[in-house]
Amino acid sequence: MGKQPHLLVEEGDVADLALVPGDPGRVERIAGHCDDVEHVASNREYTVVNATYEGRELTICSTGIGCPSAAIAVEELSRVGCETFVRVGTTGALQQGIEIGDMIVATGAAKFEGTSRRYEGVEFPAVPDFAVLRALVDSAESRGEDVHVGPIVSDDAYYAESGSFVDDCEAAGILSVEMEAATLFTLARRKGLRAGAICTVDGNLVEGTQKGADSEAELPEKAKNNVERAIGITLDAVVDL
Repeated sequence: MGKQPHLLVEEGDVADLALVPGDPGRVERIAGHCDDVEHVASNREYTVVNATYEGRELTICSTGIGCPSAAIAVEELSRVGCETFVRVGTTGALQQGIEIGDMIVATGAAKFEGTSRRYEGVEFPAVPDFAVLRALVDSAESRGEDVHVGPIVSDDAYYAESGSFVDDCEAAGILSVEMEAATLFTLARRKGLRAGAICTVDGNLVEGTQKGADSEAELPEKAKNNVERAIGITLDAVVDL
């Protein structure tokens, strides 16, 4: 398998496990918790770094915003040796009482995006691998975290999340909305790979708060601080995966 056209990696360049945040800047934040950090490639929204955490070799690769770019990352990383993918992201809560900075581990993702539908019908579930899900929950609980575990929704249209969309999701018991997990879970299942996702809440759409609404920065300070906690949870979870 030759060099992949978007990530610019080839077989032997990456570990069998990848942490896949959306934000390229988060790659460096995750790497800051690790040892043996090696920059592999940067192109477009993709930054790829290798590192070790407590002896576990891993790759960190940003996916950008949305399912199309996330699908490219999963496709290309899986072609050169990655077998387990863990999303470390942010998400907007869709239930009362879920606070900014809380952790959500997804048990599934509703497909309000178009990418997964190019692979299969919407009737097929977008669900994580149980071992990855269990490891994330166990890690969070071992750290004394209050973690929300349940279904989320992946949506393509950030600025089209209307009141009726929020109301429908709230009534259905959907915990939060983000933009990548449904395709990540779908591709991993179809390819016989493993995937999971943990996200930090950066706003609550039911309660009328959104990221950036009360700050000049994209994320409120509390959410920034809790991204660090999510990174720690994830790294502890993947050591034995």
